[in-house]
Amino acid sequence: MNRYGRFQDTDVSVYVEKNKLPLFSPPKNSSCLVTEEGCASLVSALRSNPSHLRELDLSNNDLKDSGVKLLSAGLENPHCKLETLRLSGCLVTEEGCASLVSALRSNPSHLRELDLSYNHPGDSGVRLLSAGLEDPHCRLEKLNVEHGGENRMKPGLRKYVCDLTLDLNTVNSLLSLSEENRKVTWRREEQPYPDHPERFEDFGQLLCREGLTVRCYWEVEWIGIEAVIGVTYKGISRRGEGNDCCLGYNDKSWSLFCSDNNYIACHNNNLTTIDVPSSSSHRVGVYLDWPAGTLSFYRASSDTLTHLITFTSTFTEPLYPGFWVYDVDSSVTLKRIT
Repeated sequence: MNRYGRFQDTDVSVYVEKNKLPLFSPPKNSSCLVTEEGCASLVSALRSNPSHLRELDLSNNDLKDSGVKLLSAGLENPHCKLETLRLSGCLVTEEGCASLVSALRSNPSHLRELDLSYNHPGDSGVRLLSAGLEDPHCRLEKLNVEHGGENRMKPGLRKYVCDLTLDLNTVNSLLSLSEENRKVTWRREEQPYPDHPERFEDFGQLLCREGLTVRCYWEVEWIGIEAVIGVTYKGISRRGEGNDCCLGYNDKSWSLFCSDNNYIACHNNNLTTIDVPSSSSHRVGVYLDWPAGTLSFYRASSDTLTHLITFTSTFTEPLYPGFWVYDVDSSVTLKRIT
């Protein structure tokens, strides 16, 4: 791994050669950098005699069709005994699907499970894969092409960008909304919001409307002395001044406290201080992989993401993005990502 803890192409050949394990899965911190070059090393492992690989998980790596074409050549090799291949979120289009179908139709194919979710196979690619399933030489039993679309062809975490909307029914009365309800600011004067059972009464918090249960990425910019960015189950308390109402201070929510001095991650009132080099950036990226049970926070600046922390859990309900602003004229804004 490099100095930033990222798994790179050069690590692939070393890992495969050293371990001879039936499973290859790079660290899932969404910072993996396995590309076409790394695929070439894996093809060598697939073609080796005997081949130890039975499960290969390259999800969240921007392999593109060129990398998939290389892997497909390895699948066709008679020494390859791979049974599970996960290429979720790998920038695969119809062209990559065609390469995989060719491999699946090859006589020695042992593949039983293929995950191509969060890619862009298009209708034609899905038809190709479906037709391949009917081939007598194809042994595939499980195919996943869910959550596809053209938006999945963006690099890195941008392929998981989701549209969020601030929920007016949850906004504390000291918070005002602006910029098409994408910005929330703490004010001295109470705002004339109607009573609502979901409104936060005692803390300057609010939630988004969307309950998330898939992979999602969003970015937030905060201005002021400090702010809190997090997610929560809908059942977080809205009344009172106890921890059961505060983002991150109970078992229903996870949060990141942001200030110029440091970041503090919090869940169930357990705090972790994160020391990183100072930066002028007040922008935070949040990546939720709900099915995998991970929630990651990043400091975002220009085209660079600096990993801050990843929470791991078994999520049992939809998660709602939320914010806590509690200093005069401090604000939080949902940023548009192109």
